[in-house]
Order: sequence, then C-alpha cells, then structure tokens
Amino acid sequence: MRFDLLTLFPEIFAGFLGQSLLKKAIDRGLIRVHVHDMRDWSRDKHQKVDDRPYGGGPGMVLRVEPVVECAEDVQLQGAERGHVVLLSPQGRRLTQAIVEELACHRRLILLCGRYEGFDQRVVELLRPDEVSVGDYVLNGGEVAAMVVIDAVMRLVPGVLGDENSHRDDSFSSGGRLLEFAQYTRPREYRGLHVPDILLSGDHEEIARWRGEQSYCKTRERRSDLLPGASAGDLDREETDNTKRPADG
Repeated sequence: MRFDLLTLFPEIFAGFLGQSLLKKAIDRGLIRVHVHDMRDWSRDKHQKVDDRPYGGGPGMVLRVEPVVECAEDVQLQGAERGHVVLLSPQGRRLTQAIVEELACHRRLILLCGRYEGFDQRVVELLRPDEVSVGDYVLNGGEVAAMVVIDAVMRLVPGVLGDENSHRDDSFSSGGRLLEFAQYTRPREYRGLHVPDILLSGDHEEIARWRGEQSYCKTRERRSDLLPGASAGDLDREETDNTKRPADG
C-alpha cells in the first residue's frame, strides 16, 4: 500500500517513519510512504503558501494554487491516482469502520493543513474525503495523518506478525465491543492475580469469558457502542456521570 503525505513540514515524519512496525513494513516493501513539501509548488519566489483571508479575520489561509497543483502532480506519480483524504476537524469522525474502508484503497494521498486551514476551492476542486480524528483542534494535519497511517497499515496483509491480531481489537469489524482484559507473566503481582480461567487451558471457556469481559467493559465505559444504542443513550450517560459525587 502507498501513502503520499502533502505537508508544509516534512521533517515531522522522520521519526515516525523510522521506528517500530511501520519501519519494518516499509523495509519489507509492504508499505510505501512518500512525503511531499507543498512549498515546492509555490509560485512565490520565497515559497510562500499562505495569505490573509478575504473578508478579514485572524490567522492565515493556505492558498489554493500550491495545494491543488501539488496534489494533481503527486497523483500522476503513481500507477493509480489514489484516494485523496483531507485531514480536517470538519470531516467525518474516524472510526474503525472508516479505517477498514480506507484500507481497501491501494493508495491514499493525505493532505495536511496548517494555520486557519485550506482555501475552500481546494475542497471544491479536489473533492477529497474529509476525515477528522476527533473533536479537538491540532496545530496541523500531520499528527492526524500519522493516526490514519498507523490505523490503516495494521489491516495491510503481512504487516502484523499474526494476521488475526487486529480482529479482537476494540472497534474491530468483528463487533463494536471494547477489547477484553489481557494478562501476561507474572501470575501474581502485589496481591493481584491472573484470573484462573486464563490458566485453565479450556479455550472454549476462555473465549466465553473474554466475550463477557468485552461486553461488560463496553456497557460500563461505552454503552453507546452496544446494539440498539442511540446517541441519546450516551448523552444521558454523560449527564448521569456529571451528577455523581467526586471521589474523595
């Protein structure tokens, strides 16, 4: 799978691309990542890519020409034009279902914004898939792009040592439950013991226990994920939590 990163700060990705599972996937040829500096497409002699917003207001806005022309040129660099994703707080909120959808593409082109965002004509001309990693504000789209890459690459065949590793993860397509509790050595630490069921060797009972654990944890922490839950369920749960007295 190929990722193309369009950014004003390519150096941000150096450490991210050179560590851990992603580096191994790149070394094995399972993942390809190309970083492009949008300043290289600036028409300004000083490589300026932003300007004051029409109508006034604080901050600067990314100009349409360098962004669109960068994206169009990058699309021509591969055998496939790729699926263009614009990281934006206005986009659809990233979920595991969307991650699985993105993983179906063989090439993703990720646009990383800065300042007050992109000139609206970038959206109108490129028609990107706008994606948000959460309801908060970041300094730029680079961190959000890392989140997308980190989530999507796990679904690329061969990247994980065990092809079944992602199936029991929280939010995986096998269900919308949070992951069950995990334990490893030692069996006892500071009076806390590994549940006996996990030491029994009875795989059927272990699977049943893990399913119950996942359901109970989801009901306690994210009841909105359970079948039949509505957005109002989460709102009511959050309201109830605010009414509970603080510990201590």
